[in-house]
Amino acid sequence: MPFTVEQFFNVFGSYNTAIWPAQLVAYILGIAAVALVFRDTPARGRIVTCILAFSWLWMGVFYHLVHFSRINQAAPIFGAAFVIQGILFVVAGCVLSKLRFRFVPRPIPIVGVVFVLYAMVLYPLIGMIFGHTYTRSPVFGVAPCPSTIFTFGILLWVSRPVPLYLLIIPLLWSLVGVLAAVNLHVPQDYGLGIAGILGTVFLIIRNRELKKEAQIMVSGGA
Repeated sequence: MPFTVEQFFNVFGSYNTAIWPAQLVAYILGIAAVALVFRDTPARGRIVTCILAFSWLWMGVFYHLVHFSRINQAAPIFGAAFVIQGILFVVAGCVLSKLRFRFVPRPIPIVGVVFVLYAMVLYPLIGMIFGHTYTRSPVFGVAPCPSTIFTFGILLWVSRPVPLYLLIIPLLWSLVGVLAAVNLHVPQDYGLGIAGILGTVFLIIRNRELKKEAQIMVSGGA
């Protein structure tokens, strides 16, 4: 690591102070995204995806490029990747409407519930248990690791196949996050590695299930 543990948490301290009250807005948007999945709203796919896109764009610019770049020369690369991910969400979900969401009580969507709860509730609680105060720790919606876990959780609630190119950057970041868990003493980020690997595998399985269901419906209609 090109920086110390103290420097890492100091960046979050300055970042969280500078962007307040964006953290509250992020939680409100996250709760709204979850609520929309459980409501039969025509535009919910676009709205939920735009919320995800906004979060990734925000983190790419304001966290990676503006703050994290002060201690890490790789931060501009991370920032560019997050901005690209945000743009991919905008194009795939907000413009082309390729992402649709609907929760069904099946094993894979239930795993999505676990990921969402972990990102929004358990992640900060684990941080507090290990001595990470709010102002100097990653916060859901505006920090990369809990937000990536949330992204995988939401995607596990899709009702049509997810374009696999949307998974590349979140998966790669989840592997980077494991390094933080080990080297920077952020134990809650072990959940990020699990979410990235399991989320990707389950989404591939979910895509196959949805394609089979679509084929059955077409065959039945014929």
